[in-house]
Amino acid sequence: MGLTKSGDVASRFSTYIEGLASVIGHAGRTKPLRDYCTGLMMPCDRKSVEPMAAMTAPERTAAQHQALLHFVGQGDWSDHQVLAKVRELVLPVIERHGEIEAWIIDDTGFPKKGRHSVGVARQYCGQLGKQDNCQVAVTLSLANHDASLPVAYRLYLPKEWATDRPRRRKAGVPKEITFKTKPAIALEQLRWAYAEDLPRGVVLMDAGYGTDTDLRTGITDLGLNYVAGIQPQTSVWPTGTGPQPPKKWSGNGRPPKLLRRDGKYRPISVKKLAIDLPMDAWRKITWREGTAERLSSRFARVRIRPAHRDYWLAESRPEEWLLIEWPEGAEAPTKYW
Repeated sequence: MGLTKSGDVASRFSTYIEGLASVIGHAGRTKPLRDYCTGLMMPCDRKSVEPMAAMTAPERTAAQHQALLHFVGQGDWSDHQVLAKVRELVLPVIERHGEIEAWIIDDTGFPKKGRHSVGVARQYCGQLGKQDNCQVAVTLSLANHDASLPVAYRLYLPKEWATDRPRRRKAGVPKEITFKTKPAIALEQLRWAYAEDLPRGVVLMDAGYGTDTDLRTGITDLGLNYVAGIQPQTSVWPTGTGPQPPKKWSGNGRPPKLLRRDGKYRPISVKKLAIDLPMDAWRKITWREGTAERLSSRFARVRIRPAHRDYWLAESRPEEWLLIEWPEGAEAPTKYW
């Protein structure tokens, strides 16, 4: 397989920019859009407009800096239309290499200084691997084994921002934007993707999202399958157990409708369930090659029912598979899905 010719790359890039330019407004935005996208792909450490200006127009950096600032600061186009155009251009190329297999829920952190950029706060930043000053965006991506494409993207607005009217007003945050948790934003994105009839895939999410019962329930209600990381303390009903049906009605007052936990069995944490499993429940699984050798670990899977706040329900939640990893030599299980 030969290398792609530089002329072909330039032609594809121009076509891509022309497509984006068709949905961002008047023609005067086309050149700064091209320069901004060029700067994003150039090898500079900081992807802000100042170093981008120096890279894209070294002979007139000051003027280019102002042009890019104006382009970004006056970006009153529709994010939805831009993402839709990107999807129109890119998704068919990805699908040439295979059908979409996964819908990936995740968030992306952007380290920031100061406090005036919209949504910036001290919170977990994936780029840094720790709590720090940053912005966070919740994303939904479609993926196969070859590539992934973000199709929904929304900036997370922490409570301290959502309730700070002067700061919201100064930054231009619309009144209709209110506080929503990251899982709530993710569920909105999934419902939108389902309504748009995007190519289906298994929903994948880490424990930051997977521990949210409302999100998992919402995905099930859409008829989608999911694999969700969960925390060791997540409560479940082991195989063959579950909450009790509502009490029999005595004829006085309203008939009972809610499940009960006053029977013989009680929910337990997934960690305790894993530790209590017999040795023959565990299987060594070997999968794709790593950088030096094939990867392997011990896994067990059991049928369970999620137990979180099921005493507010009229019916038990459906059974699901719980997958557990417990590497040989580890003192306790390390991951749960």
